[in-house]
Amino acid sequence: MKRGFEVVSSYADKGIHIPARKTASSAGYDIEAAEDTVLAPHEVTLVPTGIKAYMQPDEYLGIHVRSGFSIKKKISCINDEGIIDADYYNNDDNEGHIMIALYNHGDEPVPVEKGMRVAQGIFYSYLTVDGDEAGRGAKRRGGMGSTGAL
Repeated sequence: MKRGFEVVSSYADKGIHIPARKTASSAGYDIEAAEDTVLAPHEVTLVPTGIKAYMQPDEYLGIHVRSGFSIKKKISCINDEGIIDADYYNNDDNEGHIMIALYNHGDEPVPVEKGMRVAQGIFYSYLTVDGDEAGRGAKRRGGMGSTGAL
């Protein structure tokens, strides 16, 4: 198992599509909304995707809002780039369900329909410093935001 996507069990029978690249040179895998949602003006909304991602221990999945959606509807990821760590996959809290935190900069609600491609995921490798002990640490127990307090 190198890297890829799976549907989380709670969405198994809900017609979720596995992310795919649309052209030969696309860096990102298009990610769809798993259900109808409304992005309220000037607020953050978590958009469920119904998917989880697996990858190598020295990789992460970067989540980026699709440029057309961002520009046309004034939408961004609240944290600029969502980062899905390798050990988020199959965590005890939420099975690794990827939720996209979107911010609506506009003054009108933006409807998001199930199946709408709202983001793209790009797999990245990263480097660590000499003597890094984190890789020998405890197993992740929680889901989103569980690696430490603010």
